[in-house]
Amino acid sequence: MVNQYPWEFDETIPFYSIGIHPWYSNESRLSSDLEIIDQKIALENCLALGECGLDKRIEIPIEIQKKIFKAQILIAEKQQKPLVLHCVAAFQEIIQIKKEQNVTVPMIIHGFSKSEQTAKQLLDNGFYLSFGKYLLRNPELKSVFQSVPNDKFFLETDTVDESLEEVYALAANYKNIEIEEIKSIVKANFEKVFRMKMDDTPITHNL
Repeated sequence: MVNQYPWEFDETIPFYSIGIHPWYSNESRLSSDLEIIDQKIALENCLALGECGLDKRIEIPIEIQKKIFKAQILIAEKQQKPLVLHCVAAFQEIIQIKKEQNVTVPMIIHGFSKSEQTAKQLLDNGFYLSFGKYLLRNPELKSVFQSVPNDKFFLETDTVDESLEEVYALAANYKNIEIEEIKSIVKANFEKVFRMKMDDTPITHNL
């Protein structure tokens, strides 16, 4: 699943998400961006809205980010599509917005790399966690990943140098199960959250 931006949409990509990443928050084109998202997310090939979210380590004011994030949540709720979230140093804000907006669609934290305590707080509030390159690069994430219930995680590459096979192999090792079993777990989670049946071809999606 490839992330797309509304201002450079490519209709040749088979399965995608579409959203305004907080890095590219732009109030001047917000109405046109939201209109395109609203149109494209209704299509069958659009599996989710995202990446969207909050990032406190960029110069764009957090209040502008929140405004754009909340507007996208409304679209996801209307179309009943999951949200793929980019979140940096703003987990409390994300949780609060989820409660305030009474979000019913699944919300997936992309590229999770934080503590077991943060993971538990997110899981307790109904979020899914997606692990990728940081799982390979940070051994301290082993216990965090092991603590996540099998029906609450995804695996990804985010188009980095490490392969998806490496991520699956390490995830299986950490969970002490065979790779085929972890593939089945992720497949079941994918089909549940994205409401899309997958065949038995190798999993190559990038979240």
